[in-house]
Amino acid sequence: MEHRATSLRLPVPAQDVLLALFVTVMQVQGTLAKIAAEGASRPLTDLGYLGYVLLVVSGVAVTVRRRWPVPVFVTAALASLAYYALDFPDGPGWLGLFVALYTLAAHGDGRRSLVTAGVGTTVLAVGWLVAAADIEPRAAIGWVFFRIGASVMSVALGESVRSRRVIAADAQERAELAERTREEETRARVDAERLRIAREVHDTVAHAIAIINVQSGVTAHVLDKKPEVAREALRAIEQTSSRALREMRAILGVLRDDDNERLPYPGLGQIEELTAKAREAGLDIELEETSPAAPLPNAVGSVAYRILQESITNVIRHVGPTRVRVALSPGIEALEIRVTDEGRRAAPGDVPADPHLPAKLGRGILGMRERCQLLGGELYASPLPGGGFEVKARLPLAPTGSRL
Repeated sequence: MEHRATSLRLPVPAQDVLLALFVTVMQVQGTLAKIAAEGASRPLTDLGYLGYVLLVVSGVAVTVRRRWPVPVFVTAALASLAYYALDFPDGPGWLGLFVALYTLAAHGDGRRSLVTAGVGTTVLAVGWLVAAADIEPRAAIGWVFFRIGASVMSVALGESVRSRRVIAADAQERAELAERTREEETRARVDAERLRIAREVHDTVAHAIAIINVQSGVTAHVLDKKPEVAREALRAIEQTSSRALREMRAILGVLRDDDNERLPYPGLGQIEELTAKAREAGLDIELEETSPAAPLPNAVGSVAYRILQESITNVIRHVGPTRVRVALSPGIEALEIRVTDEGRRAAPGDVPADPHLPAKLGRGILGMRERCQLLGGELYASPLPGGGFEVKARLPLAPTGSRL
């Protein structure tokens, strides 16, 4: 329907032609009707039909009002001044002038157009008042003040339309800029995550290779003389290489801060602190945590903590105070994580929130998914049918080799 309505809309030049025709007919016909009802001191046919010419010129000028708003206004203003100065009969001969004033303000450039319209209206007011100095009856001077007031209102209406158009254009530009910024931020987050992964893998590999190099040297030195020591060194090499492979797959390690100091990587042991901070932010968090049969690998605990942290942060950022349920279910083969929220709590006058917002923005979700995939796990994030949002992740307790 919208496409059909757009296709039936006339082109702008055709609209202006029809408007000019309407204004011209109304000015001429309205003036003739008033003459027939009240008479006139000077008929429109005087001075070579000059009255008709002035009414037609000010009406026809509307045809090009959008292309040349200032010349159209000047033409209509001069026609009006000449019309009333020559004492032609008063009537709706000001329609074209009012349209020209509106167009000058609505399609102008703001301040300069308003100055032009203000100066022109002042000149018109003075000219009309001078022409009506000896008008009879005196009550008819009210029409002069009507023309002045209507001129001011036409300018005000045009400026209002122009201002709204400018505001709408600025809002559209800001929305496009925000969208571009959001995309750039998403790409930056992905790049930063990849850089972090590269740094962690570098640290892990460098540390493991250094240990293996030392232990292999010891093994070569004592292999014949002290086989027990060599056996212990080989066992250390096996453990170190195995641990290094697991850490590489799990992106486990430590990052350097700005001072190049080693910082411990967070794990599930800090989940109580995380939920406490979330409660301080206004969330009603229900935590369901099952104790694992065996200690979780550090890699799994670190990734699980980051998923919980990002999920809770998204709720705080996009939803606000609400009820959140966090469930941690460690099994024999994998740790399952589920974070659900009930969505924004409606208040009188609130605009309903878009339940797809976190998914559309993608803030943090790409990073969480990449962490899971590097562990060989999976992550799903989607809105719930009844409102709210859900993040589910499955982290294998033993990383798969295909994800390296």
